[in-house]
Amino acid sequence: MIEQLNKAFESRVRLGIMALLAVNEWMDHAQLKDLLSVTDGNLASHLAALEELKYVQVRKRFIGKRPNTSYKATAAGGRAFRDHLDAIERLIPKP
Repeated sequence: MIEQLNKAFESRVRLGIMALLAVNEWMDHAQLKDLLSVTDGNLASHLAALEELKYVQVRKRFIGKRPNTSYKATAAGGRAFRDHLDAIERLIPKP
């Protein structure tokens, strides 16, 4: 059953990113950084990996004169994350 776990979510940071994006439509880089207590570089590398897998969508824009980068889970990312959580639940024995 362990082969049903998604390797993309082995990292606690990626797991945290997807958990936050599962319950929030869009989150910006600063919000994710603060909630996950990671550095900009660490967060950026994990988000890039999830983006490459097409699990997150990136939106770059300006709010006033300040750049803002936001992220959203894609439909494929949401499915992959739910499947991963389902696989974890199957590993836990029922009483």
